[in-house]
Amino acid sequence: MSIANIFYLGIKEFRSIKRDPAMLALILFAFTISIYSAAKALPEVLNKAPIAIIDEDHSDVSRRIIDAFYPPHFIKPVLIAQSEMDAGLDAGYYTFALDIPPEFQKDLMADRSPTIQLNVDATQLNQAFNGSGYIHTIINQETNAFIRHYQSSSPPAIDLAIRIRFNPTLTKVWFGAIVEVINQITILSIILAGAALIREREHGTIEHLLVMPVTPFEVMVSKIWAMGLVVLIATTFSLLVVVQKILSVPIAGSLILFLVGVSLNLFATTSMGIFMGTTTRSMPQFALLMLLVLIPLDLLSGGFTPQESMPQAVQYIMMFTPTPHFISLAQSILFRGAGLDVVWPQFLALMVIGGAFFIITLMRFRKTMGLS
Repeated sequence: MSIANIFYLGIKEFRSIKRDPAMLALILFAFTISIYSAAKALPEVLNKAPIAIIDEDHSDVSRRIIDAFYPPHFIKPVLIAQSEMDAGLDAGYYTFALDIPPEFQKDLMADRSPTIQLNVDATQLNQAFNGSGYIHTIINQETNAFIRHYQSSSPPAIDLAIRIRFNPTLTKVWFGAIVEVINQITILSIILAGAALIREREHGTIEHLLVMPVTPFEVMVSKIWAMGLVVLIATTFSLLVVVQKILSVPIAGSLILFLVGVSLNLFATTSMGIFMGTTTRSMPQFALLMLLVLIPLDLLSGGFTPQESMPQAVQYIMMFTPTPHFISLAQSILFRGAGLDVVWPQFLALMVIGGAFFIITLMRFRKTMGLS
């Protein structure tokens, strides 16, 4: 009888979502357009940065340096006079102004260590910070190649060979698409579970459930499996259609193993959503509480910034939430093709955290319903 009650109460949740066009539109948007736009809109570290060059040397090496700046990192360099540099930077026409001094090639060949002046518009913070390093590397590469062409030099004692695994071309679409799917799983599961409870309260149907021969446990479990299944189906569709087919992002590991991890994460996050639903009385209150919960979960989970770079206290606190463990197993499976022998600690952590959230939420739910 308990299993039948849980099943039919879950079917009721499906019918409630079916009658809510706004929620259906949110689910469709979150797992299609949102993922596609997040993957495609993720900016490069340095993309089409405007640069001006003052060539006072007019030598072979200066022309070589000028030709080394090209898209997509930089736009085609603009050659200007030194008197135009300050005005151009003030007006924001270019972010970088490179001044190659007179007799630069002569001093370079004479091993006098000449210097090149780089002027940067630091109001363009991201481009200024990353672009300076790019320019420094480009100039060193071009001048060293020029010197080696005219002078014999001994090979370096150490030759660094860089090999990039899992994303050899450093394609940001691969990273952006997977991370957005992970984020939407957490966000939608909390929203759907919390909204399901608040919708019952706003429509007055929660009282109807309480006079029926069902227990708070059955009501809560029905919402968890129904809302979790909705998110699980949407996740599968998004990975197979949006990520793999449309965005052409390869998935290295087992999709089945990842979906098992998603299910464990949904067990924890839907319990969180119901707990938040018991602490609020309306959807506007629930939305405000969502801001306080989702932003820290998103920013401190390790999806965009490695947890190792965060304060030790923050790392310790986040270990009691499901998102860092879920992101770790998701990246291991989808990016690196890890198996269960690698991600079992994250699976175990999600089971423990999910069980703890479920027990706490059930106690809170019974108290809210006046059944404690």
